[in-house]
Amino acid sequence: MALTGGERLLAGRYRVEQHIGRGGMAEVHVGTDTRLGRKVAIKLLKSSLANDPTFRMRFRQEAQAASRMTHPTIVRVFDAGEETVIESGGGEAQLPFIVMEFVDGKLLKDLIKDGPMTAQEAGHIIGGILTALEYSHRAGVVHRDIKPGNVMVTRSGQIKVMDFGIARAISDSSATVAQTSVILGTAQYFSPEQAKGETVDFRSDLYSTGVVLFEMLTGRAPFRGDSPIAVAYQHVSERPEVPSRINPALTEQMDAVVLRALEKDKSRRYQSAEEFREDVDAVLAGRTPTARLPTAEIHQELFGGAEETVDSTVRRLAFDDPGPASTSSKPPVAWIWAGVLVVAAIVVAVALWVVSLATGGFGADNRTVPADLAGSTQTSAEHTIRGLDLRPLLHQEPSSSVPKGVVIRATPAAGTVLTKGQSVSLWVSTGTPQATVPTLAGLTQDAAKQAVAQAGLKVGDVTSDESKDVPDGTVISASEQAGAKVDEGTSVDLVVSNGKVQLPDLTGRTITDAQAVLSGLGLSADVQQAENCGAAGDTVVYQGTQAGLVDQGSQVVLQQCSGNSTPGQDPSATPTPTAPVG
Repeated sequence: MALTGGERLLAGRYRVEQHIGRGGMAEVHVGTDTRLGRKVAIKLLKSSLANDPTFRMRFRQEAQAASRMTHPTIVRVFDAGEETVIESGGGEAQLPFIVMEFVDGKLLKDLIKDGPMTAQEAGHIIGGILTALEYSHRAGVVHRDIKPGNVMVTRSGQIKVMDFGIARAISDSSATVAQTSVILGTAQYFSPEQAKGETVDFRSDLYSTGVVLFEMLTGRAPFRGDSPIAVAYQHVSERPEVPSRINPALTEQMDAVVLRALEKDKSRRYQSAEEFREDVDAVLAGRTPTARLPTAEIHQELFGGAEETVDSTVRRLAFDDPGPASTSSKPPVAWIWAGVLVVAAIVVAVALWVVSLATGGFGADNRTVPADLAGSTQTSAEHTIRGLDLRPLLHQEPSSSVPKGVVIRATPAAGTVLTKGQSVSLWVSTGTPQATVPTLAGLTQDAAKQAVAQAGLKVGDVTSDESKDVPDGTVISASEQAGAKVDEGTSVDLVVSNGKVQLPDLTGRTITDAQAVLSGLGLSADVQQAENCGAAGDTVVYQGTQAGLVDQGSQVVLQQCSGNSTPGQDPSATPTPTAPVG
């Protein structure tokens, strides 16, 4: 395959078309799988990566692992390999490539350029990322390179994460840390353990996801520097700024979620993608997350030096670690009693607050989440929530079991007490996940069955039919049109060529008409002269192959009277054609 000029074809089947993106380690093109007739995305990695045999081995292994992951929030990997290419100077080089699902949408890194997002927008996107990670972590796959450049948002608002396993293939090769930094393009999303070269696990993905959330909410990454090394150092040793200091619209609860995800010590971070996602959902629903703001180190930064109130005292006691022990052996009695009274007042206030949440008392602004949201239509659920002076927050999610437009689930749970104006998240079904019917005509029966399965469809009835030009065992047509969008799991019927055509009886027709009929069937004629059949003529008096099914491309003997007679033969007798010649 030549890289300069003309059509580029990878692995004899993937046509490389227009360029649509470029990253630190690859460029991306739209392509066509000529065998299956579907649109794909082709990622061409830098040829310098293929110089390392360890990388090539890891690359194939990780691509195979990624190809086994099928989830709506993960961009599917169809194929991967290396292609020997001819460079502009005439030399050969190895070009690693990945063939992926084509996603019609925009990269998250491009959306972030427009400035900070609302908490609801960022929460929806981060929820999709965490759903993908929850699936991949259960499958034992750590992404290692979560960043806005590896996240896409489709036109329908669905979140898609890509490039699972590629970072591992690179980091497990003999490339140096410096080379890896260049390949990955940026250190802004490294976890501290990645920056230190330590063992990486799923919690590194959660740290990187926290960096992405920080950037979406504030419009900038938590750590910036003149070089990747400078940024990596900050990940290891410096505390991120509190997000609400950059974007005052953010709540302390969202600060707590982001800062917990960005803990340097991975044992103090979220321990699962599910736990992280549940806290994000809690904040968006107006509930208190499990995360708490970091301890006394940032108390002054958060609350400043303003006069302490009961509210600030409660927050300090909830968020701060115990301070250093007093060096005085006999504190003033007044201080002791004052402390006792303050603590008692706080305990009573907190107890009343908890009772208020549990019972819905102490105020006319309390609202209880109803129990009948799941299973109702989107319109009905929104009407119910607005009728309670709450705000519906919509999320879309495909479902094979819940009809389109019907609520799958709602958070917070039924019976939760909220205050007026808080939000309730609704996950609304977009219907059965859709699949694109591949081009099946022209494929062998086995290849067609494989293409149907890869598209998430099922093979229905397979019948055979005659065809003058479609080879034996090849698909003539399918019950669903190529490129059509259908429900996943739809059955596709196939009509397969049996390699035969239906030959009619041509006797009595002129030779010219008979030849035209045979040509239309993809057959040929061998015209011969027959004797002892009467006067000469151009009518078929004998057909060498009987009418019925015959093989494609067959030759059929046609005889016409030559006008010659054997001596002694009565020319007026019933003509008897001779045996075919040849």
